[in-house]
Amino acid sequence: MDRDFLIDLFSDFGPVTIRRMFSGFGISADGINFALALRSGLYFRADEATIPQFEAEGATPFQYQTRAKTVTVNSYWQLPARLFDDSEELSVWAKAALAAAQRAALRKRPKPRKPAKKAVARKAVSNKTAAGKKPASKKPEKAKSKKSSS
Repeated sequence: MDRDFLIDLFSDFGPVTIRRMFSGFGISADGINFALALRSGLYFRADEATIPQFEAEGATPFQYQTRAKTVTVNSYWQLPARLFDDSEELSVWAKAALAAAQRAALRKRPKPRKPAKKAVARKAVSNKTAAGKKPASKKPEKAKSKKSSS
């Protein structure tokens, strides 16, 4: 898939931004990535609300192979092949994928932090300590013995 093909494919959906990513392209709208076009196919963002659609079409999640294992990425699912010929229905799926990506972005937002507590003022460190020398330790005072008068 090349850039021009992808632009034509998403023409009914609306303007998209297509950027080089991995071995293909990342496709985004409104600054949110919702699709991946890779050598192995076109993948749309999915979540618990949209995965059943993909499963009903017999689609599979994105997978890649490492040296040790096969990794499955359940947040991106392969677009059913029949949608490449139906740009209007592809647009409906793309809108659902964008909505799934927006929901995921909302979940990832950091929670507002509580204001930091004021730091407790520390005593100034002596010059000897600052220079890396150990401060002089106080020797315990010996108890003075009282002479008893007889």
